[in-house]
Amino acid sequence: MAAERSLLFVPGDRPERFGKALASGADRVIIDLEDAVAPEAKGAARQNLVRWLESADARDVIVRVNAVTTAWYEDDMRALGPQTSVIGLMAPKAEEPDAIAAMRARMRNGTALYGLVETVRGFAQLRRVAQAKGVTRLAFGSVDFCLETGIEGQGAELDFVRAQLTVESCLAGLAAPIEGVTVDIKSQETLEADVTRARKYGFGGKLCIHPAQVAAINRGFSPSVSQIDWARRVLSAARAGAGATTVDGKMVDRPVILQAEKILAQAGAEV
Repeated sequence: MAAERSLLFVPGDRPERFGKALASGADRVIIDLEDAVAPEAKGAARQNLVRWLESADARDVIVRVNAVTTAWYEDDMRALGPQTSVIGLMAPKAEEPDAIAAMRARMRNGTALYGLVETVRGFAQLRRVAQAKGVTRLAFGSVDFCLETGIEGQGAELDFVRAQLTVESCLAGLAAPIEGVTVDIKSQETLEADVTRARKYGFGGKLCIHPAQVAAINRGFSPSVSQIDWARRVLSAARAGAGATTVDGKMVDRPVILQAEKILAQAGAEV
């Protein structure tokens, strides 16, 4: 889970884009049956997805199903339950722990369950949602959250929500949460600023809506060369030292060692 930095949405009614999304370099592709698909196209999108999942072109994907309160949820769950290439489901408008647990009970063992927190009710029940049976990781639906609340802007205006998502994920023993999308697909500067903010608030990845956003997200949520070098020197000093030791003039104690180990684990690097 910690390695999933970029999670790219692709509309479920555009099967010709599935392969392109999978070739984008994104850590995960999320095939969307919810917001990206118009109501009149829901059935066709589901059928197209199932047909693709049963083809030789299928690869491991996450699917965002329609919300449990909608008329399409039951059909989504029935159609996707047997599909072994669906390695994760995303629950939109995650609000009710009982509904989340019921969804988990219908999923194959080993399938990840992402709770998308995007409503005021979901935020108000954040601790219960994070600790609901079967939740693997939380994601922030920042666009819908702003739409419901009337909050204008997804920068500092939402930092109080980001902090809570990180704290409650940590308390529940979940992987670091996933940041919402950057809707401006043309500005790399905006995207990079959004990634930097999310990482500072303890997020471990980010949802995206265009393949052009993938590289910056992967780069932004990966340790830098200097961080990897520092982590290696910390662990080397810790192994060699007989008691208190320092790296770059700062004492190396247990929290510093744990941070170094975390950086190398994120980078997939060896000491």
